[in-house]
Amino acid sequence: MNLAPKWQSLPDTQAHTERLGHLAALCLKLEVETFPKPGLVSHIDNGSHGDMDADLLCRSADTLRPFFGDLAIAGAAGAGMDRLRVIGIAAERAMLEVTCGVNTHRGAIFGMGLLCAAAGYRNTFAIRKPLGRLIAQRWGEAIHSGPVCLRSHGAVAARRYGAGGARAEAALGIPSVYDLALPALGAARKLLPHDEEAARIQACMTLIANVADTNLLHRGGAEGLRFAQACASAFLAQGGVGSPGWRAEAVAIHQAFVARNLSPGGSADLLAMALFVDRLET
Repeated sequence: MNLAPKWQSLPDTQAHTERLGHLAALCLKLEVETFPKPGLVSHIDNGSHGDMDADLLCRSADTLRPFFGDLAIAGAAGAGMDRLRVIGIAAERAMLEVTCGVNTHRGAIFGMGLLCAAAGYRNTFAIRKPLGRLIAQRWGEAIHSGPVCLRSHGAVAARRYGAGGARAEAALGIPSVYDLALPALGAARKLLPHDEEAARIQACMTLIANVADTNLLHRGGAEGLRFAQACASAFLAQGGVGSPGWRAEAVAIHQAFVARNLSPGGSADLLAMALFVDRLET
């Protein structure tokens, strides 16, 4: 799947916010269309997931597209976190309806939704700041002090293991996107300039190696997180996608994750978010 060419900020706010919603959904689909990603659903197989497949994830992304546009519109209007939460809750309700209760993109609704809101705000007010910094400045305090989704597996794991989770990541300006995923994308493109899938795999492995992914903690506890990080770190230490036979090694890691029922869903969300930021800022 090819994303549309990068665009300049549009004077027509409605047109711009619609395109932001479209881009956000495309980035979620592009994450799905990446293989191998350890333990994660792709167009090749379902990874460690018995309740979802690539088709379901793509239908979920399509369902969320107008809500991402609404979040961009809200951001363009200068909305506070309370308004963004209302839209996010509506998006989650629509997602669960189309997936028959399967949580395909709850984390992405939160993280990608904030990016859309920040992009809408930045375009309207012609601000030259990274989207992550805008999120931290405009909504960081409200993210920290806001209500916690007690039913979220990630939130439960974050409390149990003391991990920051998606809330802390967002409140800090999503540093994992800026400090980990984007540099990994850029480095891989220099090694393999005609293989965008390889760049996405390199970014995904970089995120898995460095992020305390609460989805991994939920499924495998601290031991599962250590195993996942060690596998991804070893892949990167051997040269990542720049090493001979890298794809076979990545497939083997994927299979090892599946055998242990591990799935780094937080890293998948961050990868999609990085693709979104990449199209707007690099």
